[in-house]
Amino acid sequence: MTNGTTKESVPVEKRLPRHIAIIMDGNGRWAKKRGLPRYAGHPAGVEAVRGVVEACVELQIPVLTLFAFSSENWQRPEKEVNLIMDLFLRSLKKEVRRLDRNHVKLKVIGDRSAFATNLQAQIDEAEQQTASNQGLLLQVAANYGGRWDITQAAKRLAEQVQSGEISPDQIDEERFSQNLCITNLPEPDLFIRTGGEQRISNFLLWQCAYTELYFTDLLWPDFNRKALDEALHDFSHRQRRFGRTGDQVQDQTAEAS
Repeated sequence: MTNGTTKESVPVEKRLPRHIAIIMDGNGRWAKKRGLPRYAGHPAGVEAVRGVVEACVELQIPVLTLFAFSSENWQRPEKEVNLIMDLFLRSLKKEVRRLDRNHVKLKVIGDRSAFATNLQAQIDEAEQQTASNQGLLLQVAANYGGRWDITQAAKRLAEQVQSGEISPDQIDEERFSQNLCITNLPEPDLFIRTGGEQRISNFLLWQCAYTELYFTDLLWPDFNRKALDEALHDFSHRQRRFGRTGDQVQDQTAEAS
């Protein structure tokens, strides 16, 4: 783990993650530090999102998943939640053309049923407009929770067993994963959380079993290309063993080269 605050620019190594997942924490604290209302941090956070998306496009990273609004965030003050929903709607309208020009495919994961009808319609429209793009897949987790994701997958499998489509013996990790929100994609290689907290907060619980975790004290609106490069540099120097020994990984690397 690192605080992500080194002063010198860090070059990005060749070994990049295929999938980056980010908890964008600290918008409210960023605003309060500047004597602004908490909500003022969220538009600043949108600017940080734009920068990270552009960097991932440039680096040709295949998948970026951003935790925008958790299923627990409904517990925040009603005024703040309403303002966040309005910002989400306006950002979709504003950014979809930019995403489309950069060949970014947008997908929103989570339970959309709690959103207002106009927001659901805007999500559908943005997804349809970018559906054929072959560049970065940008997944935005909104009204999402890892436990909810796992529970929904379990319900789907139970229904398939009840209908006779499959037997209980046919349920394995692969079949289970096919019923989650994220399917047929590489699992996150790198998880980044800004804001100084060091927990995963119910985000992609199943998918992050072997993900490399990186925590930074930077508040999300301050997370820029330099900060991303530092996270990628840190990732490039980690040895990912997936249950094997370090010697086995080194031997396999040597054979591949």
